[in-house]
Amino acid sequence: MTLSALTILVLALVAALVVAVGFWAYSVANRLDRLHVRSDLSWLALDAALARRAVVARSIAASISASEGRNLAHLADVAERADRSHREAAENALSAALAKVDTDRLRSPLVAELADAEARVLIARRFHNDAVRDTLALRTRRTVQWLHLGGTAPLPTYFEIAERAGTSVPVSAQPVAVRPTPSSPTPSSPTPSSPAPDSPAPVPDRARTSARVVLLDDEGRVLLLRGHDPTTPEAHFWFTVGGAVEPGESLLDAAIREIAEETGLHVDPDQVFGPMWRRVAVFPFNGEVLHSEELFFAVQVPAFEPGADGFTELERRMSLEHRWFDPAGVRDLVGAGESVYPQDLPQLLDEARAVAARHREPEVRAIR
Repeated sequence: MTLSALTILVLALVAALVVAVGFWAYSVANRLDRLHVRSDLSWLALDAALARRAVVARSIAASISASEGRNLAHLADVAERADRSHREAAENALSAALAKVDTDRLRSPLVAELADAEARVLIARRFHNDAVRDTLALRTRRTVQWLHLGGTAPLPTYFEIAERAGTSVPVSAQPVAVRPTPSSPTPSSPTPSSPAPDSPAPVPDRARTSARVVLLDDEGRVLLLRGHDPTTPEAHFWFTVGGAVEPGESLLDAAIREIAEETGLHVDPDQVFGPMWRRVAVFPFNGEVLHSEELFFAVQVPAFEPGADGFTELERRMSLEHRWFDPAGVRDLVGAGESVYPQDLPQLLDEARAVAARHREPEVRAIR
């Protein structure tokens, strides 16, 4: 028995359709798996941020009146130990207690710690809820449900916690023009702290947006600057090139200007790739509490000797110095207990090199 050409064509079309549906189902299942992993990791990050806030709350409890302190410490313990089903209520109770604390009675570093801890919670919660939203959007499609592509994984849930009045994620104290860069969307001193974008009750004295640059040479080294807070010359730290975006200036223009000012090197816009990372910090510096949002670019250039002619008066008071480090050197710095910003720089250098060499298209993500 021979098959007609029409029969063969129909069978071929059916086979092609089955293969296409199978490929689509496999792709969706794969994507769902990645989304579930993302939501699980975002919950772990949120859980860690909430735990850190509880630690700060206990530190504050030791600095205020006995009765108020005992209540605050108790709420911090309850929130830290609550299971997932009761966590929101416990964390909201802790938020309410923290909102009643008179921060004028606290030491400045503790105020900055509280602002940083609450801001980390805010960022982590938003990242988690974004991950949950994206997962649910795909899991709840009818075709996905009919084909059971989500498997038996439980549906992730949102985490809602009250934000203090006035809490926000400011971008800058001044309007900043963000010009499109070769890859992604949208002050001259370092940042001795880690992520923290909002301004809770302990309001920082000043907010700023900074363009920072991971400046690499063709030998695989990264250029870091070493300096100190002018008000505390005994505490030194290492940080990447970069500084504040000036009013009306784009992130890309600020990055190019900062490279020229802090190293003497002039680069073209097409040598600068990013932004790739976003870091937000609240920290004391030069007598102020600053809230800084930093966006990082990657640049690779031939090895050169950086100059200090473009340093500002503040940077000269910081006693800035340049030094090139290979990846092992950066790890040794951290291992020796030196303060390096961003804090995860040793683990981030491979990513920065890939972005600078255009082997990887950057996608802005939060770092410490």
